[in-house]
Amino acid sequence: MKKKILSLILCSAMAAMTLMTGCGSTQKATSGSSEKTATASSASASGSSASSGSLSGTVATDGSTSMEKVIGYLSEAFMQKNSGVKVTYNPTGSGSGIEAVGKGSCDIGLASRDLTDDEKKTGLTQTTIAIDGIAMIINPKNNVKDLSIDQISKIYTGETKNWKDVGGSDGQIVVIGREAASGTRDGFETITNTKEKCKYAQELTSTGDVIQTVASNPNAIGYASLADLNNSVKAIKVGGVAPSENTVKDGSYKIQRNFNLITKDGKKLSAPAQAFFDYCTGSEAGQYISKAGAVSKN
Repeated sequence: MKKKILSLILCSAMAAMTLMTGCGSTQKATSGSSEKTATASSASASGSSASSGSLSGTVATDGSTSMEKVIGYLSEAFMQKNSGVKVTYNPTGSGSGIEAVGKGSCDIGLASRDLTDDEKKTGLTQTTIAIDGIAMIINPKNNVKDLSIDQISKIYTGETKNWKDVGGSDGQIVVIGREAASGTRDGFETITNTKEKCKYAQELTSTGDVIQTVASNPNAIGYASLADLNNSVKAIKVGGVAPSENTVKDGSYKIQRNFNLITKDGKKLSAPAQAFFDYCTGSEAGQYISKAGAVSKN
């Protein structure tokens, strides 16, 4: 009888220990789950990962090479908030980007020029997200510091052929520019009144190529997006005003153009594409546009 009672007591004790151990494990798992939920809620409340779980897919952008830095900063920031979305960028030039939207081969076009009336008639719309200065660049060995728009026009139309005629050293000016479909070229030629008149030594397909070519030739002159400048070239003043974010914003630097998103009227964007468009045109985008060297329109 005593053995029976002792056996019952031992069984009861073991059962109680098992129950306690099981409860402890359940509490730990629940506690860990609650911690993750709280962390996610806190991140969502702070806006650091807004919509990260609600969107997925790809957003295809195509167009202006001058907008590479702007679209790069915006894409990176957007994808950090929306981990299920991938934004792609195809640097084909403004004209090709506009054409791609019209054909439906991309979601959003990128153009560093305004749409023509004919392009608008095809059902395309532009939304300006930034203003960019077009810097006049020369080789760092060139001692010229300032040119007027009239002097620039005469250089590009071939009327002025030697640097000594504009305050530089004796040397034949080598005129560098972009290809015909470039938004940078369109903006430059419109402002300098040189459309269909320029005498280019080379017409290059990207802003980077222009910068590299000018950097390698002491007698070269070119134009490039302010957002893309580096120390390999020298940006000169135009009419006494240096290109900068402030001078572009206040309008004192005259050679500037719009950075535009191009969409098709009546064509509904996918959910990720619409979200990216809204992000690019929203108030948060301004800080990233500024980091890219352009002036935000938001």
